[in-house]
Amino acid sequence: MGQTQVADRTVRLPKDLLRDRVAIVTGGSRGVGRATVQRLAEAGAHVIVNYLTHAREADLAVRTARELGVEALPVQADVSRGDAAERLVDAALEHFGQVDVLVANAGIWEGAPVEEMPEELWDRVLDANLRGTFTSCRAVVPCMKARQSGSIVIVSSTAGQRGEAGYSNYAASKGGQISFAKSLATELAPHIRVNCVAPGWVDTEMNDPVFQRNNGFKRHVEEAIPLRRIATPDDVALSIAFLASDWSRHITGEVLNLNGGSVLCG
Repeated sequence: MGQTQVADRTVRLPKDLLRDRVAIVTGGSRGVGRATVQRLAEAGAHVIVNYLTHAREADLAVRTARELGVEALPVQADVSRGDAAERLVDAALEHFGQVDVLVANAGIWEGAPVEEMPEELWDRVLDANLRGTFTSCRAVVPCMKARQSGSIVIVSSTAGQRGEAGYSNYAASKGGQISFAKSLATELAPHIRVNCVAPGWVDTEMNDPVFQRNNGFKRHVEEAIPLRRIATPDDVALSIAFLASDWSRHITGEVLNLNGGSVLCG
């Protein structure tokens, strides 16, 4: 099983880094999303844990956040639908009165050779990854504009930078996220910052099937990474917390690469 929730306790965030800010994390029940919920809560943010089907995992993420001394709220919503994304933001505003941070993380990884790819598979991945990012941002921007403050962090992928054979739909969705983020960075400046993280391989449940199906493949991947390990969800979460906070207050429109040196993008 992938490493999903446990933070590296040798690395601690200041409790006042995001004190009293309110963050929405889409896809916050598992993997990178859940690790991000934990790190934002550690930094003092109140967190809305969005989930689609994993209610139990969302409740566990909420419990962990509350144990860190903040408020947390689980909200079920399929953010690939615009009305659901609006309800998610409305729930955050009703409960907390503001939204300061959006982490657009919800997504899926499914592919096929292009000549075998049904349109339904293309649409499902683009809807979950790219449309879900668009609807979440569209829903949250008005309240950020009203406060003249906000940080949006989009979870993209190295696949969006260099492509991925057999997953052209996924790569297209992730490349679209990067272009979307760069567009919004200039459109929403100077008060709202928009950035991406672009992980390579991350040790989550989403990647377990490919590692389990191909004996020795995980070791091969690790050996090809200069830092000699696959990222944990916490590695990604720490970078998201950085971009969400004032530590990155003069950074917008950027793509932060998290791949251990395996893909050196400018």
